[in-house]
Amino acid sequence: MTGRVTSDLLLVGSLPTPSAEEAFRAGAGLVGNLVPALPDGEAGPLGAWVGFDRTRLLEPHPDIEVLEPTASPTGRARHAYETARLTVRDGVDALRFDAWPRVPVMLESYALFTRLRDEGVIGVHQRFQVNFPFPSSVFTGAFKDHYARDWAIVGPALENLTRRSIDEVLAAIPAHDLALQFDLAYEVLDNEQVLGWTEGGPDGAWDRFAGPWSRLAPHVPDEVLLGLHLCYGTFPEWPMFEARDMGLLVRMANHAAAHAGRPLDWLHLAGPRYLRSEDEAFFAPLAGLHVPDTRVFLGIVLPIDGAPGLRRRRATASRFLDDFGVAMYCGFGRQPGQDPAETLREHAEVVSGSASR
Repeated sequence: MTGRVTSDLLLVGSLPTPSAEEAFRAGAGLVGNLVPALPDGEAGPLGAWVGFDRTRLLEPHPDIEVLEPTASPTGRARHAYETARLTVRDGVDALRFDAWPRVPVMLESYALFTRLRDEGVIGVHQRFQVNFPFPSSVFTGAFKDHYARDWAIVGPALENLTRRSIDEVLAAIPAHDLALQFDLAYEVLDNEQVLGWTEGGPDGAWDRFAGPWSRLAPHVPDEVLLGLHLCYGTFPEWPMFEARDMGLLVRMANHAAAHAGRPLDWLHLAGPRYLRSEDEAFFAPLAGLHVPDTRVFLGIVLPIDGAPGLRRRRATASRFLDDFGVAMYCGFGRQPGQDPAETLREHAEVVSGSASR
């Protein structure tokens, strides 16, 4: 491994903490020496991931119409089919998002990050990690009725917003202090062809991933650490779809590394559920992973079987991939267990305990 990231553990993004300060303190104290950067844990409303963007960015836009509000009797969607159904208003052929409500939260978290670093809570060389959902992930869970027409209008607007938001973040955070991760879940499900409302078949799904990637990744300055998180989602549970193997993730990862236009510092590839811990066929596509100078983190830490389960999955994956770090299957802020602080302590203990394999 000759890349810039050689860490043993990745904190994917969301953490089971009620605030950014608790996320930074727990991350720095428990795994600060193991990770390439520290995220703010996506506490509060950001815990809903793209649900935050649906309610704060999409629904308020004057050119977007709510066809049907959240279908859940509780008012909070329990799975993808219960989210509000949106569409572009008739007569609109282009739109623009003025600002992304995520960005002020990021900048507020960075101010907290620097204060804690000045106080010695966070290591002096530690970077601040921000996570951007990719355009199709923001779009796909909400626009189900006129998918292709709406994507042609909203997709470019979201891509433009992402570019401008990256610039806004970099205007406030030095590039050498920043790690940026793009989060892709709906793009993965789209390419698995398991979403009943998307259109365009396999080629359309691939274009919704590969097109924005080839334009957005090169926009991130080289001095910023860049990561990519490929996942099968946790809405309402992990995974939203269990693949037969890691073939699609490997194909997407190879493409991403080859078309980043700059160093791709890390990849997070979601692993299997526990019953496939020793399923060689699931991990076998890793033999075809070609991502030189990119640190690979396999999402094989599960909260249900501890260090023994992680050792089993690590041993199976190691037959096909020589060197990799580990991570939770996804961000785990929505699955905190009975005691969020204990969940984080167990996470650190599982990773450390599995090293004695």
